[in-house]
Amino acid sequence: MTTISVSKSFNWTYALVILLSVAVTDYMTGYELGFFAFYFLPIAFAAWRLGLFSALVTAIFSAMVWFWMDALTGHVYRNNIVAVWNTIIRLISFIIIGWGLAWIHDVLLKERKTTAELRRALAEIKILQGILPICASCKKIRSEQNEWQQMEVYITAHSKAQFSHGLCPECAKRYLEEAGLADGAAEPDTAAGSSSPRPNDPHPGPKSGSLS
Repeated sequence: MTTISVSKSFNWTYALVILLSVAVTDYMTGYELGFFAFYFLPIAFAAWRLGLFSALVTAIFSAMVWFWMDALTGHVYRNNIVAVWNTIIRLISFIIIGWGLAWIHDVLLKERKTTAELRRALAEIKILQGILPICASCKKIRSEQNEWQQMEVYITAHSKAQFSHGLCPECAKRYLEEAGLADGAAEPDTAAGSSSPRPNDPHPGPKSGSLS
């Protein structure tokens, strides 16, 4: 906050120095030499560095300073209305210049902010394109550094995608069958003429077909 205040005070001082320099030069050259356009300098500086309000204040102050310098140089009008009219015309010109430059500066700032946001967004977006060299057996992908990486590692490094591993139904069934955990994979032996005793039965019965 202090830095901003110091910068604003410095800019105000600089604008006033420019205005006073223009006013002294206008006084030294006299009213016969037109110096009106140079009063735009402090207004333009205030509009560009301090904003619209400061530009309008500087425009009003510049019109007053111009009127004062014009009077000090001994410029005599046939009617005071002419002097007032000239001052009003210059004031309107100063306000238009100040408002226009402040508006242009605001538009440029918004465009710069939008451009910076777009560049930031584009920097975060990574797009996979072109032909990817991939192993036909292990499905590893060869990177730009000629290193073979797992597909998940490569895609994660070159995009915003994240992987969550799981098993599809076909692979899940195949793994269960290989582990002997699938339905019907481990059925008890039911050969004809035989029965297995129950493990918790202390008195297993005689086998069927045994001689008494």
